[in-house]
Amino acid sequence: MAAAVITSAVLTMLLPDTLRLGPRWAVPLAEGLLLVALTSADPVRIGRRSAALRAVSITLVSLMVCSAIWSTVQLIDDLIHGGSETDSAGALLLAGGIVWTSTILAFSLLYFELDSGGPAARARHMPATPALAFPQQLSPELNASHWRPRYVDYLYLGFTNSTALSPTDVMPLAPWAKSVMTVQSIVSLVILGLVIARAVNVLA
Repeated sequence: MAAAVITSAVLTMLLPDTLRLGPRWAVPLAEGLLLVALTSADPVRIGRRSAALRAVSITLVSLMVCSAIWSTVQLIDDLIHGGSETDSAGALLLAGGIVWTSTILAFSLLYFELDSGGPAARARHMPATPALAFPQQLSPELNASHWRPRYVDYLYLGFTNSTALSPTDVMPLAPWAKSVMTVQSIVSLVILGLVIARAVNVLA
């Protein structure tokens, strides 16, 4: 999780100024401070159940999601009205790739934080009906009663939902999970469709 946050902060700094939420340092600094607060309070593993820590986690993830969606909206605006990065296929693909990757990281952390009450709650008890059902939970023959999803499982979910634009092996059961996966699919569809179409047009 920490690596995902750091990667997202670096990608934010690499974005063109027109696609970034605030100054170049603002969002990465806020993400870094929130990450430091989380790791300082629970440095070894995510195991403490605290309302304050959960609030910090949700704030961090919400900031990342808002930043990714803001960059997507600004990229769409630049594609429609013309922007500095839209005249070069290379610059456009680079900016689009950064926005798309940031979206995957942000939504994967959102799933990680919201599914079944968060990582600390999952470590203690998995509900009978989780918000996101993984294959290990859907297949009795796997006998995975003690299995718990880790961040890499949610990262895979975020990636496949952004590429297939639909659920693959992880099924959303809760209404919020279906809604969030729908939003992520729409965002990815817009990024991939418009960016690739514009890049091909520039090359032609």
